[in-house]
Amino acid sequence: MPARTLGDKPMTNAQRQARHRAARATARPVSHYRRAADRRSRAQRWRDAVAELVALQAEYRAWLEALPDSLQDGATAQALQAIDELDFDELEAIEPPRGFGRD
Repeated sequence: MPARTLGDKPMTNAQRQARHRAARATARPVSHYRRAADRRSRAQRWRDAVAELVALQAEYRAWLEALPDSLQDGATAQALQAIDELDFDELEAIEPPRGFGRD
């Protein structure tokens, strides 16, 4: 890879570092952080996901019940009705395997 140039001759290390620092100073500060690792088991994540679905369904049911009569025949009402009719009982009854002989 050819050396970067500043004009007709290659930049020195000090020039390269100065250019880098100047570019970083004008840019928005970058903060790097890791997202916390999810330490829940698959079974617990499954139960949490199903619980979240049930909670969302309850919110959509409340929204459907609060819709004015003028919007009861619209696309929004139809979508909310379809969500309300979903049956999550089977999903709630499923107990995922623990795996590795711990069943």
